[in-house]
Amino acid sequence: MEFAEESVGGGAEEEEAPQVISEVEKSRIGIMRAVVEREDPSAKLQDVDDFMIRRFLRARNLDVEKASKLFLKYLSWRRSFIPNGAISASEIPNDLAQQKLFMQGLDKMGRPIVVGYGARHNPSKGSLEEFKRFVVYSLDKICSRMPGGQEKFVCIADLEGWGYKSSDVRGYLAALSILQDCYPERLGKLFLIHVPYIFMTAWKMVYPFIDPKTKKKIVFVENKKLRTTLLEDIDESQLPDAYGGRLPLVPIEDC
Repeated sequence: MEFAEESVGGGAEEEEAPQVISEVEKSRIGIMRAVVEREDPSAKLQDVDDFMIRRFLRARNLDVEKASKLFLKYLSWRRSFIPNGAISASEIPNDLAQQKLFMQGLDKMGRPIVVGYGARHNPSKGSLEEFKRFVVYSLDKICSRMPGGQEKFVCIADLEGWGYKSSDVRGYLAALSILQDCYPERLGKLFLIHVPYIFMTAWKMVYPFIDPKTKKKIVFVENKKLRTTLLEDIDESQLPDAYGGRLPLVPIEDC
């Protein structure tokens, strides 16, 4: 069953030059550093580059107070959820065994391409906490493999075969919260492909929690326009072979 192609945010995609920090941004980055260090003296901001601070600022429309609050929340979360500094593969055996997330290639803007298979997610095998660890493990892997000067990635979410067995609204909301609050301005675009109508039952529960900036990056793709839509953003030489391109998919743990 085909799903009409639509961009949730109306098709507009905000893309600022990743390498260029404006004078206004520089000023607010400096102010934000001072605010965060005042509120959390343990924060080691000398290890945090300006681009990371800017992502939090951009996520809050350059509002220093709101961005600082978000960043302080992130620092607290990171310390408690990832006390060892990173999630290891041994902490997420059930999610990795499902072989549901891959990376391969770059889009025309130089952003890494991530491919996820929604039907392979089985919440009955594992736990919500393990899935949250899997999300963090995956995002850290993706971010560590960003090309120089790039801050965002593109994701193809393939929902072919998705059904109630794979439905996991709690997991989706947890992943969304981690992405938006802890890795802001990392998602460049999300293609939802092979979407069955039954998926909309879960989508309607998740949609209200998606912030406006993220909504603008989500595109539902009609089956008959799949290849042409992907080729608008991804060159055939970089397109995964699963969608008619030339590159084999690589499991996230092997990236």
